[in-house]
Amino acid sequence: MPIVVTPPGTRGFQWRKMPRPVMRSMLALFHLAYRAFGARMRVQGLPVIELETLGAKSGAKRYSVVVSLPDAAADDSVGGESTASWLVVAAAAGAAHHPAWFLNLARHPDQVWISAGGRRIKVSPETLEGTEFEEAWRKVALKAPGIGHYREITDRVIPLVRLRAEGGQ
Repeated sequence: MPIVVTPPGTRGFQWRKMPRPVMRSMLALFHLAYRAFGARMRVQGLPVIELETLGAKSGAKRYSVVVSLPDAAADDSVGGESTASWLVVAAAAGAAHHPAWFLNLARHPDQVWISAGGRRIKVSPETLEGTEFEEAWRKVALKAPGIGHYREITDRVIPLVRLRAEGGQ
């Protein structure tokens, strides 16, 4: 299943406008914090991973530190080897628009890597839909109620993305 980009919403959390240099500095700090603390970092009790994508418009490498949830339901065997997968929520704190990293995934789904457990892993992203989405959302909301609350803030469909390690990783 490919990445499905749903329409933006009409209401949701409003991010405070910041000058571009300030925003770039903050993102650089998140990147450095992830490099320094890695697996010890948590947001609402959930681990974070660093997502590496190509910019949807620029094509430049982009790094985003995102909350993840190991996706045990999707772990399976490929060629006799176990593969791992992670769920990430494109919530943007309940904003009316999708986060940039999600649009990057949609534009360049074949150019996605994560850093997890000290390793750089090539992954294949896919959006969850239907009952699979609802079951996964319940797991996320149970483990991190603050993230579950984001669906009440916006009228946008908040995508849940499965990042599956490509074979042999």
